[in-house]
Formats: sequence, C-alpha cells, structure tokens
Amino acid sequence: MDLKQSTEWQRLTEHSKQIEKKHLYEMFQQDKQRHERFSFRNEDLFIDFSKQRIVPETLTLLTNLARSKGLEGKIDDLFEGQHVNTFEDRPALHSALRLPKHRSLILDGQDIVDDIHSQLTHMEHLVNRLHRAQARGHSGRPIRNVVHIGVGGSDLGPLMTNRALCDYPCPASHPLEVFFVSSMDGSQLSLLLRKLEPAETLFVIASKSFTTLDTLANAETAKDWIMERSNVSEELVLQNHFIGISANPQKMTEFGIREDNQLLFWEWVGGRYSMWSCIGFPIALQIGFPRFCELLAGAHCMDEHFRSAPLEKNIPVLMALIGIWNINFLDIHAHAVLPYDGRLARFPAYLEQLEMESNGKHTTLDQKNVDYSTCPIIWGEIGPNAQHAFYQLLHQGTEKVMCDFIAPARRYNDIEEQKGSEILRKQHILALSNCFAQSRVLAFGDHALPKVDDVPYYKRYSGNQPSTTILLDELTPFALGQLIALYEHKVYTQSVIWNINPFDQWGVELGKIMAGETLAVLHGNHFLKEQMDMSTLKLINETLGLQDT
Repeated sequence: MDLKQSTEWQRLTEHSKQIEKKHLYEMFQQDKQRHERFSFRNEDLFIDFSKQRIVPETLTLLTNLARSKGLEGKIDDLFEGQHVNTFEDRPALHSALRLPKHRSLILDGQDIVDDIHSQLTHMEHLVNRLHRAQARGHSGRPIRNVVHIGVGGSDLGPLMTNRALCDYPCPASHPLEVFFVSSMDGSQLSLLLRKLEPAETLFVIASKSFTTLDTLANAETAKDWIMERSNVSEELVLQNHFIGISANPQKMTEFGIREDNQLLFWEWVGGRYSMWSCIGFPIALQIGFPRFCELLAGAHCMDEHFRSAPLEKNIPVLMALIGIWNINFLDIHAHAVLPYDGRLARFPAYLEQLEMESNGKHTTLDQKNVDYSTCPIIWGEIGPNAQHAFYQLLHQGTEKVMCDFIAPARRYNDIEEQKGSEILRKQHILALSNCFAQSRVLAFGDHALPKVDDVPYYKRYSGNQPSTTILLDELTPFALGQLIALYEHKVYTQSVIWNINPFDQWGVELGKIMAGETLAVLHGNHFLKEQMDMSTLKLINETLGLQDT
C-alpha cells in the first residue's frame, strides 16, 4: 500500500490539523510535566524533545506508523548483515566496525569481527610507530607532520572528530601535527606544502575505491613535491612517505604503496559511515589509539540502545519520527544544526553529508517516485556565529525551521587550577545561557519576554519554531561516538518509514561521470564535445580562451 494511503498516515494527517492550531506556549501551559515526559537519557547524552510541537498522542501515532512499516525487524536486518543496501545488493555494517573483540558476526561464512580487529591492530601498530618516532622519512628523520588526503566521507568524519576532540592531545612523547586536504583545485595543498618539510611529512591517501580523481590528483602532487624538493626516487618516496586506506588494495599497490603501509576496509562500509574503520587513522594519531577505542565504544553503546530499546523510549527512533512529523505533517523542510561549542564547528557539515546524501532520494525501494517529502535541507553553524547571521530568519522570517541545539553541559571542570581556567568556565556558562535562551525564544516567542505595553509590531516574535536540545555530559570520545551514532540511526529509521535506500548515492556518482566527460572535453576530446549543451560549451571555450592568453 502507498505510504500516504495507509491508515497510520491518515490518522497522523488528521492529528496534525489539531496540532497546527496549538502554540508551544499553550502546550507547556496545559502539561506541567511536559519537560519530564519528553526528555530521555542514554549514558552520557540527555535529549529534550519538549520544545517539539508534539503531544503524547503524536508519539503514539508515530510509533504505530513505525510498527506498520516493520521498523523493529528492519533494525534487526541492519545489524544482522541483511542486504539493506538493496540497489547495490549488499549489507551496511558500519555498526560492526564498533563491535568489541569478543563479539561475533558471520557474513558469507566468515566472522567479520576478526577481520575488523585485525585491521584495527594493524592501524594501532602504525599509530604507535609514528608516536614513538620509529616511522622515518627518506632522510632518516622522524615523521612530524601527517597530511590526510581524502574527500567526502574520507575527510568529513576524521576532520570533524579531530576538531571536536582537540582537548584530548596526543599522549605520546613524540606528538604529531595532523592536517587535512580535500579540495580538488590544489589550493589547500599548495598553501600547506609551503610550511612543511618533505623529509618529515607523511601523506595518508584515503579513498574507498582509490580511483577518486581529486584525491589521486592531490596524492600525485604530494609525491612530486617530495621528489622535487628532496631529489629522491619515486620508490623511496612511496616507501617512506605514503600510507593508503581503501577497500581496493589492488589500486593502492598499483599506485605504489607497499602492503605493510596499506589499511583496509570493506565494500559494505559506506563512505559517510567509514570513520569507524581505518579511515579513522588520523583520529587515532591525534588522540591516541585507546581514546579512538573509546569513540568506538560510545557508538556501540548507542547501537545497543537502538537495537534493544522499545520504540517508545528509543532515542534515535523518536528523533527520526519527530523529524518525519515536522517534514511530512507540519510542512517544515529546513533543519538547522546549532552547536554551542566551537569544537563542534564541523559537525553541521558532517551531518549535511550523512543526512542529505543518505535520504535525499525521490525513488522508493520498489522503484517508484515518492509522493511525499523526504530529507529536508540541512545546514548549520556554531551558535554564536549563527545568532549574528541567520537567527533573524529563525525568529522573524517567513520560513518554518526545525532546529537541533547541541552543547556539552560541562567543560574546563577537570582543568588543573591554572590562570584563566575560571574565566574559561564562565565563558562556557555564557555559551550555554545563549543556547538555552535561543531555544526558549524560538519556542515561545513573545510569551518568553516580559509583558510590555505598546511593543511595535516589528519587535514581535511569533515563536512556535520546534527544536530539540541535546546535552552531552562532556565532549569526550565516548559521548561523541554516541552523538554520531544517534544521527546515523535516525537516518536509517527515516529511510525505513519513507521506503527509500539510504546507502547508495547515484546522484554523487553521476556527478563524477559528468565531471570526467567534461575534463575530457577540456583536454580536447571533440567527440564528447559534440554532445555538450551550448551553455557548458560556452564556459569551456571561455576557459580555454583565457588559458591560451
């Protein structure tokens, strides 16, 4: 049956007509226990849904919808290795990457947990060599700088995590500086190479297929840079200055990376879910391998909750269902992610890929066009910056927006008494006060303000913008692992309800194909040129004309 024709969808549609007439201020006035009723905790995460435009009946109807779509069985399918990535006919087992060593998961007759931990052990060995100054460049000097080259999932996860966990310096006696390069135009790499010493620099080439053109272009530039600056052979450069991370060992070998410098993951690991695999190598370099394991443990903790908690208390499920409520029944199609901690600066960008690449789909699993909205537009920014930028639209604009506020409850508490630590704690409290205040005004509008007569209309705030607030006890590796896995499972839950595949990305693949064809035309392929539209040809001709002058 078509989703919109189901009894559960129809009941939610009727229910939404009642809720649309209610203001969040009214909901809080009518239910004095609302803050308790819609708040949940899982280990180091506390989630408050009370400022969402829901009542208890809403969640009952939403969980009924989830059960009618067989969500509980689909969750089991995900964890058991069923081919939930239907169009590519393979499982999506990123959760297996977080399984403890004593667990077992059989796939195609083989325990993949053994393979996973074998690669983690190899990664730990490479991390320890670097931390002990045993990894040396072509001149014999120890490696001091590591440049991670990747794009998309091979970049966003490790980059976001390293920034988020910057308060956890490497415990090794030989600390390293880790850099990230992703832009295909060479600008990032060019600026970086100006300040690095070739003999002390290691390049990590991360690509699932090891065929990504922009990543390989940066890798070739890095290789040529060392050879030109150091006057050494290509073989010596690749032997001492390159590590590869991929699901394609053959391509790494063809590039020239020796086997003991190769880290592997598997085809069933989607790029945007790959930071839990050896793609997380730069994370372990920065915070140390034991803390990387804490990150995995936090994600595994959320996995266990997602798999075992009843739907009515299952935090990723509730988060997903409330999102569906906003999108499909309250007609809200913009979603702002607003961290109130500078360390989480890259978290909105990480979620942009996770959610929009996963659920930005218009085709159902039975290959029909959807007749309902799927993934909203995701964007975000650090809270204080956002307040001085787009909060004007949130408070007084014409767009309806749902928001996620994210902040650690504690910071600087464990700092040894030192000059300035009390000031830093006060700044953290200031950030939290802004976080809580903004969600309050978005929800209640003028009702949150002191009553003042004759307030001009341009100073009025309607409120009723729904939001969720997520508090981490502290921004630790464990808590961050929980947070990321929370959003992963939210995405999967929504895909089940919408009947779409969240694990492929044909739109991304099309862009790669078209870019390759355009590149061929720029290099003089006249056959493909004849197939180009006139606008693209004009752009190509303008470019070639400028290059010839």
